[in-house]
Amino acid sequence: MPAFDKDEVAVKNRLIPKDAATLVLVRRDKDGPRVLMGQRHGGMAFMANKYVFPGGRVDPGDQRIALGGALRPHVEARLTKGASAARARGLALAAIRETFEEAGVLVGERAADFPRTKNVAWQRFFAHGIAPRLDALEFIARAITPPNRTRRFDARFFMADASAIAHVLDAAHTDELLTPCWLTLTEARALDLPSITRIVLDEAEARIGDGTDASRPVPFFRFHGGKSRMSHL
Repeated sequence: MPAFDKDEVAVKNRLIPKDAATLVLVRRDKDGPRVLMGQRHGGMAFMANKYVFPGGRVDPGDQRIALGGALRPHVEARLTKGASAARARGLALAAIRETFEEAGVLVGERAADFPRTKNVAWQRFFAHGIAPRLDALEFIARAITPPNRTRRFDARFFMADASAIAHVLDAAHTDELLTPCWLTLTEARALDLPSITRIVLDEAEARIGDGTDASRPVPFFRFHGGKSRMSHL
């Protein structure tokens, strides 16, 4: 077995973050806004038992879906900082797909024609007669998992109003989220939340208050030099 000095071992142990996408769905009830969340299974290797927004890793097939229309210009402009236009679309589509897989909620609109795809999740999505809607999404945050974690993600967080929901399954069959539910912001904050979920919840609340102003900058959280840094996109 070859010998490595400490610096070489540290480099080898740094996992390259995988692209991931999350969707914060907001329902505006009479008693105030509610967000869709769910609890992860206790046996999961990553964030077990934590309450989170639906989301997950980007699939290569997400970039190949031609439906969905266009991202709004200001959303695309911020997503393409360091990413191609195709990758930006894939990120947004992944957020919609993951919300369907984890919570049984389809964000989009009724359609008649659908493209062929080998992606099983998108086949199931299209089987309900729904096409995704990218113009319903707002890009609200980006965060990269700190180094030296067992799993690392470069996550983009999107937000959409519940009015963009075209269909909800009667019972979501999922291996990741348990009993997805609509929670008030106070109820959500009382739960066991990952730190980044709590931060994104605060960002979502601010955007609910200002009407998701297109000029509002997107916070970007990452580690540099062993310290947490925040910039804006």
